[in-house]
Amino acid sequence: MKAFFVLTLAAMSLMSNIALAQKSSTKPFQAGKPLGAVNEAGKFVPLSDNVKVYGSFRFAESCVYDATRDLIVVMNAGVPQTQEENDGYVSLLNPDGSVHTTKWIGATRDGLTLNHPLGSAIHNGTLYTADINVVRTFDLATGKPGKAYPVEGSTFLNGIAVNKEGTIFVSNSRPEFRVYQITADGKVSLFVDGDPLNIPNGVAIDADGNVVVVNVGNNDVMTFDPASGKLIRTEHAAEGGNDGLVILPDGTKYVSSVRFGSVSKISPGKPAEVIASGIPSAASMGYDSKHKQLIIPMNNNNAVAFLKLKD
Repeated sequence: MKAFFVLTLAAMSLMSNIALAQKSSTKPFQAGKPLGAVNEAGKFVPLSDNVKVYGSFRFAESCVYDATRDLIVVMNAGVPQTQEENDGYVSLLNPDGSVHTTKWIGATRDGLTLNHPLGSAIHNGTLYTADINVVRTFDLATGKPGKAYPVEGSTFLNGIAVNKEGTIFVSNSRPEFRVYQITADGKVSLFVDGDPLNIPNGVAIDADGNVVVVNVGNNDVMTFDPASGKLIRTEHAAEGGNDGLVILPDGTKYVSSVRFGSVSKISPGKPAEVIASGIPSAASMGYDSKHKQLIIPMNNNNAVAFLKLKD
């Protein structure tokens, strides 16, 4: 009888949770608001201009610059999946590093699935992110969730880039070393499988439309033909263990080492040089083209580093 009672309580609890989930899923999606507080009079007051706040992160993995709003979009993985699922969120920073919105995407979980976002990219008003084994999209203006592209066979999607045709290229870091391709209409296929990939991470598109990938397992910076997936050339960063990759219009490449904390600069036809070092867990960086700076998430340090580039 006691066992029956316990099982009955468990069943009732499960039904209650399902009912709550169904109820919450009918609510309209809501994006987060910029920092502020409700004052004693009960009025919401935005953060005053003479106050600067830095932080807002929980395992910041990647960032990308939104030129339309002049804001930096930062992906947060949140707590580990074993602790709580669907805890990923997105922060917005001002170009000086101060917080614009702590939880822009992730202010509520109504209508949102974002488990462990890693790499990110922006294309035609859409934010793309790699989320374990799914590529998710969000409207860049409203934060509202868009399409989701499950990638069958993937296990740890990581770096991501989108070309001008809207084709997505996303790396799978482990245990299989792969780069997948997802066309604008959602067709998923293997782009590169195995060698020369060695724990592939950062992905970017160069000025010629080629797909460039960096490895964590070595210091290779590999350029692939977008049509055939064939290796065109291999350059080398100053150190291995690489994560982030930024390519400027003139062909200059910047590579961040998540293992060794350096940023390499590879000018066309020249060997790599270290332009910054001592950055713990320098992850998938983004480039702020207006303010000429690299923004470098620092993973479990829950921080973001800013690196001004010299003219």
